[in-house]
Amino acid sequence: MIVDIHTHTFPQAIAAATIEKLAGMSHLSPFTHGSNANLAASMARAGVDRSIVLPVATNPAKVSHINDAAAKVNESYAQTGIFSFGCMHPDAPNWKEELSRVERLGLKGIKLHPIYQSVDLDDPRFLRILDRCGELGLVALVHAGLDIGIPGKVNASPEMSLNAIKQVGPVKLILAHMGGWRNWDQVEQLLSDTPVRLDTAFTLGDMAPANDGFYSPEELHMMGAEQFTRMIRLFGYERIYFGTDSPWGGQKESLDLIRALPLPQDQLDAILGGNAQKLLDLT
Repeated sequence: MIVDIHTHTFPQAIAAATIEKLAGMSHLSPFTHGSNANLAASMARAGVDRSIVLPVATNPAKVSHINDAAAKVNESYAQTGIFSFGCMHPDAPNWKEELSRVERLGLKGIKLHPIYQSVDLDDPRFLRILDRCGELGLVALVHAGLDIGIPGKVNASPEMSLNAIKQVGPVKLILAHMGGWRNWDQVEQLLSDTPVRLDTAFTLGDMAPANDGFYSPEELHMMGAEQFTRMIRLFGYERIYFGTDSPWGGQKESLDLIRALPLPQDQLDAILGGNAQKLLDLT
């Protein structure tokens, strides 16, 4: 089973406009137009069996509404293979009750985006959320490192992630983008001895730029295969989860890059789906 643990979609009515806005911020060319139907077509082309959608709450007042919409997406999971996590905002006044509701809705996890939410990961508002996720058995998948759409801003650096890990109880914590986008040297130095998990989203190879000349060829390059493979060995393949950040990473293209790595087949199978299947109890 191939599981993409890191994708993004939006309601059909706003998907195209939202993707256009985000593409303008990031100067990237999206691989889909951001709807569930587009994602399903991408999955069919790539041979992806399951995709996990990660909604982001930028407004604390909309958390419950977004979680309701996520639960609605999951009603057709058996037909589509698309499963949505819930969301949480560090300033949501009913954060504790809403996390319990996320668990009751069967959403299995939440997405946190410290940059979009303008709060550091080791802030007490996030620490209490991570602690509660641990108590409820929810996965917390966190955007870590820089964000291509908001240059220069980091609210989940490797140092912040380490500080947070030290202060919270056991929690199924996944740091997206191999632990911190473009902070990978520090991730290797600081986080390999922690229990944190990493996803591979938007890290290996080159970005897909918009046709506007914004990036130089050097800026388009992300992580090389040598460092990527080294990090898998350093953290252990059992803690690595395949993700693409679709629509910003192509599912087929990302799979091709990872399958080309010099890894044994059993490790590839685990990274590309087995680890996520076990973590999320996917059938």
